[in-house]
Amino acid sequence: MSTKVKTLDVEEFSGWRARLWPIHRYELMKFLPLAFIMFCLLFNYTILRDVKDSLVVNSAGAGAITFLKLYCVTPAAILFVIMYAKLTNLLKRETVFYAVVTPFLVFFGLFAVIYPHLHLLHPSSVSIEALHQSYPRLSGFIDIYAYWAYSLFYVLSEIWGSAMVSLMFWQFANYIVKMSESKRFYGLFAVIGNLSLMLSGGVLALFSGAYFQQFFSSKEEAWKISVYLLMGAVVVFGLIAMALYRWMHLKVLIDKKYFDAAEQAEKPKKKKEKPSLLESAKLIFTSPELGLIAILLMAYGISINLVEVQWKHQLGLYFRGDKGGYAAFMGIYSFLTGVMTILFGLFIGSNILRRVSWFKAALITPLAITVGGVVFFCFLFSETIVDFLLHSTGIAATAAATFLGAAIVLTSKAIKYILFDSTKEMAYIPLNDELKTKGKAAVDVIGGRAGKAGGAFTQSTLFILFATKDVVFIAPYAFAVFTVVCALWLFAVKALSKKVDHALM
Repeated sequence: MSTKVKTLDVEEFSGWRARLWPIHRYELMKFLPLAFIMFCLLFNYTILRDVKDSLVVNSAGAGAITFLKLYCVTPAAILFVIMYAKLTNLLKRETVFYAVVTPFLVFFGLFAVIYPHLHLLHPSSVSIEALHQSYPRLSGFIDIYAYWAYSLFYVLSEIWGSAMVSLMFWQFANYIVKMSESKRFYGLFAVIGNLSLMLSGGVLALFSGAYFQQFFSSKEEAWKISVYLLMGAVVVFGLIAMALYRWMHLKVLIDKKYFDAAEQAEKPKKKKEKPSLLESAKLIFTSPELGLIAILLMAYGISINLVEVQWKHQLGLYFRGDKGGYAAFMGIYSFLTGVMTILFGLFIGSNILRRVSWFKAALITPLAITVGGVVFFCFLFSETIVDFLLHSTGIAATAAATFLGAAIVLTSKAIKYILFDSTKEMAYIPLNDELKTKGKAAVDVIGGRAGKAGGAFTQSTLFILFATKDVVFIAPYAFAVFTVVCALWLFAVKALSKKVDHALM
């Protein structure tokens, strides 16, 4: 039977079909609802990500993002994991999904309803200004408090990405998808994810941009309706995901052709050894290769964060408090990111990985971010020169910085998704089995956390140290850190290449 299926796979999936749609007709009943669940969750993720940035940057400023990520999102994520673990002990697998999704949808729905009146719930500008005068080193925390409703929205939107996509969806997919199916299904999930990015970006641009604003008396009035419509879309897509999840349990998972619960239960469950923070540190320090891979992860997270905060500050200056315009711009940015990632992955990325050495492929991401970051920071430092050069074009320096930063970040992320992630995983190939398993888990613990928090920690420390909330003021110091981090990144790639390229040859 297995031989027949294997032969059928070869016969049915050939040429472009094998690359673009390697799905059997009988598998559609399982693949399509699972794919649409992912589509819905990622659609919401993009909408929430761009709306939260628009709310925070245009009220508290881009600097507040660093404090929110480090001091609010991280503790909230830990709390969520603890609560999730308790839910899994108390409820059935299916019920846990509904129990996790529902509170998020309720909050986002209520947020849309009360958004026009949120200014009544926030502290007065007079009291906030007095706090800034009294405690200048705590300006980042004061801004979080000043716009606490936006801060709460930001935190829950951040958790949605990790909770719904990284945890809930992939846990469900890994539970019901067979190993033979995963090789074909999972590649398409990445494409679907980018299609979702394109659609949600387009929706955001449509319901927040100038075309939409023309039907209202002011941009602020238009934005209130935008929030209502966008959060309505989030609730609807969330409900669709829940309905599809339920349908799969009623129609798909009861059919042994698609899922055998007994077989799943009989599988010898390998206890995934996930080392503690201390064990992870010891493992990384005892293996030079793991240490270098951890540097790759940390360097990417820190460097892109340092550039992004400066860019979002310029974006905020460009739109001057116009939350709708900001959100529309981010919608277009998300749409273009999806398009570029798909095109780059299909026509460029795969060819690079096949035709050049690991060193050359791995070098592209740090070089792109280093060159892009240096150009962007130099642009910020040379505002007078830039104004003089742009005078004849009629383009303001802020506008130029906004679009330049968008192009750099967009390109960097597209390259990251295709080349950085692939080359990082390839770096584990020469390692022994223990380092491939325990070592990878250790790198994920240390490198992943440090990469996400490193940039936020650097900038929040600078804000506190210099008693300022001015993002541009700390730019030279952020650039110095950026330069050191990128240099370490390039060194790590060079050091790793000796072993990886040898193993691949």
